[in-house]
Amino acid sequence: MLLSARHGMKEATSWEPNKTSAKAKLAWRQMSGNDIESLVRVAHLIHPGLPESDEVFAERVKLFPEGCLALVEGECDELYGYSISHPIRRRQPPALDSFLRAIASDADQYYIHDLAILPEARGRGLAQECINKLFGIAQRYPTTSLVSVYDTAPFWGRFRFVPEDIDEGLKMKLLDYGDDATYLERKNEGVQSKHN
Repeated sequence: MLLSARHGMKEATSWEPNKTSAKAKLAWRQMSGNDIESLVRVAHLIHPGLPESDEVFAERVKLFPEGCLALVEGECDELYGYSISHPIRRRQPPALDSFLRAIASDADQYYIHDLAILPEARGRGLAQECINKLFGIAQRYPTTSLVSVYDTAPFWGRFRFVPEDIDEGLKMKLLDYGDDATYLERKNEGVQSKHN
């Protein structure tokens, strides 16, 4: 199983970064523009039916770097996973493979666009670690949302994400994410000011 917040689980095939041993120390760090090539390789492996361009990923990293995390081994530049997240206006996630242009000044919800971990890095609690980091950022907003794919709503339910009623516009947007795409939200506890 492969975690992804776009959000699903899928078996990975073909390209793998430098084969890591079961005991290798992997850690999350803030992503940079230099990580985009490796991120795209991982994304294409995990989401072959949900492609997004290098430029879209690069824009997210540039616009909201603190919400974009890379899973790496030591000083290695090859990614074993990644997460892309950023603020949005409530219930207005971006369409798949689309530019944001800017983070809305009136953004009132945190959005987890993707969380993906390669098979050799699974089973170590790294998804939980990443989600905890993202929730730390999300506390600035009343709610967090995501689009679950690959039937992973039960996984996200463990983090108090639940399906919400959505309007026709959002239903149409979800079609690009596949037939099983489900919009989920959770209420954030202890909401802090966005300016903290």
